Amino acid sequence: MARLLALLGHPERRLPLVVHVAGTNGKGSVIAFLRSVLEAAGYRVHVYTSPHLVRFNERIRIAGQLIKDAELEVLLELCARANEGKPITFFEMTTAAAFVAFARTPANVVLVETGLGGRLDATNLIARPYLTVLTPISIDHQYYLGRGLVQIAAEKAAILKPGRPAVIGVQAQSASRVITRAARARGTPLWRQNYEWRLRHHEFGTVFESTSTRRLLPVPSLIGAHQRNNAGLAVAALDQMPDFAVSNSAVRAGLTRVQWPARLQQLALGPLTRFVPSNVQLWVDGGHNAAAGTVLADAVRTRFRARPLRLVVGMLHNKSPEGFLAPLIPFVEHFWGVPIIGEDNSISAADLAACARRLGLLAEPAPDLKTAVKAASATASYVLICGSLYLAGQVLSANNEMPN
Repeated sequence: MARLLALLGHPERRLPLVVHVAGTNGKGSVIAFLRSVLEAAGYRVHVYTSPHLVRFNERIRIAGQLIKDAELEVLLELCARANEGKPITFFEMTTAAAFVAFARTPANVVLVETGLGGRLDATNLIARPYLTVLTPISIDHQYYLGRGLVQIAAEKAAILKPGRPAVIGVQAQSASRVITRAARARGTPLWRQNYEWRLRHHEFGTVFESTSTRRLLPVPSLIGAHQRNNAGLAVAALDQMPDFAVSNSAVRAGLTRVQWPARLQQLALGPLTRFVPSNVQLWVDGGHNAAAGTVLADAVRTRFRARPLRLVVGMLHNKSPEGFLAPLIPFVEHFWGVPIIGEDNSISAADLAACARRLGLLAEPAPDLKTAVKAASATASYVLICGSLYLAGQVLSANNEMPN
């Protein structure tokens, strides 16, 4: 990646001010909140996130707009020519293209999400970010990041840079110790939840308090207590961005208007929901690991009080179905496992159903998404499709809901 960026003239050194975000869950949501608030305040914002749901263009947002096909094609061809056929990964190539795009177009700030980790991530060649952010760190991608929370936290904390402030969401104790040691070694000032800043949630909203600021935050448009925490983390990041004046009205507008698809999203009327009786709500969520299962279960408990809840799940082999499903068990009456079409790494519908049965759920496999949705909605109040962002993208595509 360093070799390719050098051949491209080091676009990573010519970016607008960079906010670099790592963590396990919530990275994309925190970036969505930050983008929404900053744009409400009148700033031009570039955004790099992954993976995409329906179209690759979702990964690269230039000054508020998804990158156009023609521009994307030119950038990828430029990067491929510069690379001259040498070994490179898909993510490295597309990250390089994003950096070139961001360097060419003026903006006030660029929000960059890491891929899997941090230390060896293609995005970590940004040497002097304006700010770094760590969302809660939990177990995921152990094959790449190491076994156990301590090793994973060390990989993700490697985005911290000397002298550049880091905003830290609430962490498990072992992860917090790793982050603190990394910050001391690098000379990174920390701005930590429950230390330098804290959140107090109420029915009417959230009180954000830091050593320098106090704000009353509205309940955000994204659903769930975890999204209120993500919104608070985004506001904490703004607290450490002195070059960006953001009024309370811009914060309120940004948090209540934010859009981030497949995060506990109710599907609109479309080709997929036409299979569903009018009294049944069809929802989708991209959560796919144990921590996501926990926050999803909490949202289900408060949002879907009417029974029965039916679950349609597709997952990849590098995830733990048991860890994801365990918190959801008390709220689920019936389970359908589905394959993720086109993904070689998809767990089979039969294996997912068998796993759910071992956990005590009434479960069965379905050959495809539409079959599962039709069966699940026959006697349900709510149907929730979850387990993978790749599956969530197929759900949105099947229902003609294109992120924009």
